[in-house]
Amino acid sequence: MFSQLGTHVGPDHPGSGGADRLLWTEGLGNSRTPSPGGGRRGFSASCGRFHSRRAGEKTHADSRVPPPREAENGLAQTMRPALTMLAEATMEQCASVEREVDKVLQKFLTYGQHCEQSLEELLHYVGQLRAELASAALQGTPLSATLSLVMSQCCRKIKDTVQKLASDHKDIHSSVSRVGKAIDRNFDSEICGVVSDAVWDSREKQQQILQMAIVEHLYQQGMLSVAEELCQESTLNVDLDFKQPFLELNRILEALHEQDLGPALEWAISHRQRLLELNSSLEFKLHRLHFIRLLAGGPEKQLEALSYARHFQPFARLHQREIQVMMGSLVYLRLGLEKSPYCHLLDNSHWAEICETFTRDACSLLGLSVESPLSVSFASGCVALPVLMNIKAVIEQRQCTGVWSHKDELPIEIELGMKCWYHSVFACPILRQQTSDSNPPIKLICGHVISRDALNKLINGGKLKCPYCPMEQNPADGKRLIF
Repeated sequence: MFSQLGTHVGPDHPGSGGADRLLWTEGLGNSRTPSPGGGRRGFSASCGRFHSRRAGEKTHADSRVPPPREAENGLAQTMRPALTMLAEATMEQCASVEREVDKVLQKFLTYGQHCEQSLEELLHYVGQLRAELASAALQGTPLSATLSLVMSQCCRKIKDTVQKLASDHKDIHSSVSRVGKAIDRNFDSEICGVVSDAVWDSREKQQQILQMAIVEHLYQQGMLSVAEELCQESTLNVDLDFKQPFLELNRILEALHEQDLGPALEWAISHRQRLLELNSSLEFKLHRLHFIRLLAGGPEKQLEALSYARHFQPFARLHQREIQVMMGSLVYLRLGLEKSPYCHLLDNSHWAEICETFTRDACSLLGLSVESPLSVSFASGCVALPVLMNIKAVIEQRQCTGVWSHKDELPIEIELGMKCWYHSVFACPILRQQTSDSNPPIKLICGHVISRDALNKLINGGKLKCPYCPMEQNPADGKRLIF
């Protein structure tokens, strides 16, 4: 898909055979060739661009692609060793803070043991004194001078012990404060200045987006009452249609955690056709788990299990092997499945698996993300922030602030891992800019693809000449691509 979008989308392009190869031009980060049809990371690079070129041949587009800016070249040469040093420096900073945390944890442990021991000794001492006082009261004898002295010593000992524990507790406070100082010393606390205010929307819009993300996270985590309270206090208007899917999913998941399959089965049956379109096996897994519960009931449930097995008939073609295993387990039902070759059917891990399967398939069906967008953004930010802060320092040092001026792009590619691969991106081979909603990719009638901004710049006298082939065409004939 990438090679087609980079050169030609139509079937008649002469270079659409095996001679075409995908090139990733050298950017500021690691050069990388994306796998065809694979997704790109959520954090995309503004300097990593791709275009297609016939092997050993110079295309017409080469003369139109401007060379990288000098500022970008200088930044790239500076960033390569800097990023390596950043990783080592960050690990040392984390280790320094971790050492302070370990000291605090050790003091907490020591204080807890000392506190417990001191209180036990004090309780034992007071218990003995109480027994002596009770004995003297039963005999009706007046309080002796010795016993009065012991009571005075006991009160003094209680006071000294409490003062000693309070003093030790104050020492822990100073250790905790040293952890905060270590964090301030090793990490830059002013993270708001990583990017200029020009790349953000207005403060009101930022606040509204953040509040909405928090509310969605709370709904997704099942903290419904907290989400409602936040909506009321922030005067955020959340539509009932937005809340309804989360309410339904949480209700069903809560039932599954209670090992109640009824709501989940009802939901799966009502959405059977759409689940089949997703190649989901959710309904079969729910029926299988219900069948296993009947097997766990012993020989008394054998007839009921056999009767329930008719639910497997629609799934026989795709899950024949699993159905055979469940039917074979009936042979050992009278002897006990726990000591049979089918004991794995009674494993409690099936309940955790069905919760994960339901969450994944239900979210896919309803167009929701399995993981909270807020948690994904936070985790990605934790990975990206140290790199971005180092980039900002280098940009300021080399006085090339124009390198980072776009809202939707970063100056280099940041590795976030496979979990953050969501979608493909297309970069215009003419302007070397990643396309966006305001600057989408446009397919020309000859099949080549460029960005809308590039198309507007190439218009001459109301006509457009394709930068890849000599075909002239009307700019209005270009069609927007969505991929």
